[in-house]
Amino acid sequence: MSQGTVTAPETLLPRFGLTSFRPGQREVIETVLAGQDCLCVMPTGGGKSLCYQLPALAQPGVTLVVSPLIALMKDQVDQLLARGLNATFINSTLDQAEQHARLQAMAAGEYPLVYVVPERFRSPRFLEAVRAAKLNLLAVDEAHCISQWGHDFRPDYARLGRFRAMLGMPPTIALTATATDAVRQDISQQLALRSPRVFITGFVRPNLRYEVQLPYGKGGKERMLEDFLLSSPGSGIVYASSRKRCEEVAEAIQQTVGRSAVVYHAGMTPEERRLAQDKFMQGQCDIVVATTAFGMGIDKPDVRFVVHYNLPGTLEGYYQEAGRAGRDGLASRCLLLYSYGDRKIQEFFIESAYPARDVVEKVYDHLRRTDREVIELTQQEIKDALNLQISADGVGTCEQLLEQAGVLERLESRENMARVKLDSDLPTLVDLLPRQAKAQRRLLQAIERFVGSVRHEWVDIPPRELMSALETDSAALARTLRELRSLKAFDYIPPFRGRAIRMIERSKPFSKLELDFKTLEEHKEAEYEKLNQMIAFADTSRCREREILAYFGQE
Repeated sequence: MSQGTVTAPETLLPRFGLTSFRPGQREVIETVLAGQDCLCVMPTGGGKSLCYQLPALAQPGVTLVVSPLIALMKDQVDQLLARGLNATFINSTLDQAEQHARLQAMAAGEYPLVYVVPERFRSPRFLEAVRAAKLNLLAVDEAHCISQWGHDFRPDYARLGRFRAMLGMPPTIALTATATDAVRQDISQQLALRSPRVFITGFVRPNLRYEVQLPYGKGGKERMLEDFLLSSPGSGIVYASSRKRCEEVAEAIQQTVGRSAVVYHAGMTPEERRLAQDKFMQGQCDIVVATTAFGMGIDKPDVRFVVHYNLPGTLEGYYQEAGRAGRDGLASRCLLLYSYGDRKIQEFFIESAYPARDVVEKVYDHLRRTDREVIELTQQEIKDALNLQISADGVGTCEQLLEQAGVLERLESRENMARVKLDSDLPTLVDLLPRQAKAQRRLLQAIERFVGSVRHEWVDIPPRELMSALETDSAALARTLRELRSLKAFDYIPPFRGRAIRMIERSKPFSKLELDFKTLEEHKEAEYEKLNQMIAFADTSRCREREILAYFGQE
C-alpha cells in the first residue's frame, strides 16, 4: 500500500451526499484504510459500495472494483461523475481504442476508481496496466460468486485468487449481501485473504414483511397475485421461474389488474433488456416481471413489493431478491406464492445444471464431429439436435466442463463476426439510396474498407470496428444495417448471439478427458439440500425473519 496522505473518512461524506455513516460502514472503511483484508456481509441497501468508494478517494492510488454487472457499470460510474468523483469502467461495451485509452489512463493513475468484470483479468494487456498502476485496493463485489457453495457461482470469479497473487496480494475487500458461514469461509480461502476482519452488519430488515401464501385450485396463483397487486400500490418486481412464465404473468397483470408491466429475461437482446430496465427505473411502468437475470446491483430505493411467483431454489437467492424491496427504509411487502409443483421446477434446474456423464459425452461427440474451426451453435440448437432432456443452460454446463478439461474454448460474444455481401460496386449502391440517407452512405463506405474488391461472397466484419468508424452504438448500427438490407445488392447476417466455440482437441476419447464428476455430484447434492431448506422456510409456521437469521447463522 502506498504511503501517501490519507484523508479522514468523515470529511468525504458530503461528496457522496451523506451526513453520516450507516451501521457498520465506519468500521469497514477504517479497516480498509489500514490496509487490512476484510470480508463485509451487508444487507441489500446497506451501503456496501461506500465501503470501497470512500477509501478510493481518501488515499492515493487506484481501487479496482470487480463486478459481474457490465450493464450497470456505466450507471454506477455516471453517478460518481455527477458528484464530481473521478471513475471509469473498462469492459466489452467499449471499442478497442477506448479500452486501450482507459487502460493507459489507469496505468498513469488518472482514475482513483476503476470498474471491471472478472473476465478482464484474462487479458495480459490489462494485467500489465494494473501492475503499472499503484493498486491500493482490490474490491470484489458480489463476492458470493467466488464460492462453489454459493448460490451464484461463476468460474471467472474463482480465478481471482490466482490473479490477486500475480498482482502482489494487494489489500482486498470482499463484499456480499448473502453468505452463509460456509460460503464466507470459502470466499476467504479462494481469495487467500490474510487474517481478514469479518463484518456482518445484520440480516434484519425491519421494514420488510415476509409473507407466504399457498394457492389452491386451478388458477389459484393468478387470483392471489391479482388480489395482491390490487392492494399493493407503487412499483414492484415479480420473479418467475422461466422466460415463458414471465411473458404470461406480465400479460395477465396488464389485462386483469390494468397495471403497466415490462418483461426482463436472458432471452431478450441486451438492448431490449436495457429498455425494459430503464422504463422500470425511470417510473415509466409499475412492475417488472423477470427471471433471476434481473436485479443484481439495481439501485431503485422505492420498490414497494417483491413477489416470487415460483419458489426460488435457495434461501440465499430468495433473501437477496426479496431484499430489493424497501431500500428507502419504508414499509414494503415480500410475497412468496408457493405451490408444491414448484419443487419439480427447481429439481429440473438442478438436474440441468449438473448433467450426467452420458449427456456430457453426447455434447462432446457432437461438437468434435462438427467440421468447423469456430462452431456457432446455440445451446438450444445443440439440445434440439441431440434431443436432450435437459435445459439449454444444462448444455452450457457441459460446455463449461469440456472447457475446464481443455478440449474447447468458449469465445467471448464480442468476438463474433457479422457477415456482409456486396453484389455491386459502391457508387451503384450509393445511387440506390435516397439523398437523406447519410448514415447508410457512411456505413457503406466503412464496409467497403473491409470488403475491398470482393463481390458476391460473404465477408466477416467485426461489428465493433463498424461502430468505432461510425462513432455509434450497437442499436444504431443494427438499425442502419437493417435499412441497407432493402437494397437487393446488399445482404447482411448479424453476429451469432451466443458464445461461439473453438475446438482445441478433437481426437481424444471421452474416457481420457479429465472431468471431475465426483465434485460435480457433491455440488448437486448440496443444491438439493439448499432446495430442501428453501421448502422448509416456505412451510414453516415460525417467524420467517427468524428463519432467515438462523440460516445465515445470526440468530
